[in-house]
Amino acid sequence: MNKNPYLTTKDLALTGIFCALYVVLNLLAPLGFMLLGLPILHDFGVFFTLLLVTWITGRFGTSSMTGIIGSTVAMLISGMALMISFLPAAVIFDLVMIANHHKIRISAYSLTIAAIATILSAYIAGAIIGLFFMGLPPLQALTWWAVWHAIGGILAVVITFPVILLLEKANVRKIKGD
Repeated sequence: MNKNPYLTTKDLALTGIFCALYVVLNLLAPLGFMLLGLPILHDFGVFFTLLLVTWITGRFGTSSMTGIIGSTVAMLISGMALMISFLPAAVIFDLVMIANHHKIRISAYSLTIAAIATILSAYIAGAIIGLFFMGLPPLQALTWWAVWHAIGGILAVVITFPVILLLEKANVRKIKGD
């Protein structure tokens, strides 16, 4: 385990790769909204990448950087101002992951903290979108719309955790030298 408290060149390179994935997934997400009328694919794209970048780097700040850079670039490309709501969600995700030391391991505690961080952050993003971008009444924004975003977070957890398990079994972490 690397005891260096600072971000390394590999951490920054991996963060850049996941920023690109974040942007691509969030540029495809409106297709899901057009087909389903639900926001769950935006949350999937956001939290799939945040979970993976946290897993591979294990560093505070990489998920915040991924969310901030990815949301900004996706917003500039697509013109969807609502992407800005995922900035505070990424920072909250990063802060909640402190309870886990930014380590996503295959253990009940680790996966529970990661799931709580994901679902809470997705809910907050949904509440911000519902209140400020959709103009929904507070009750509707905090129950119906935010809950659909939380379901998107659950979808991200359900898909990402098996991916992490497979990557762990394939010993992909060797890319970091861990």
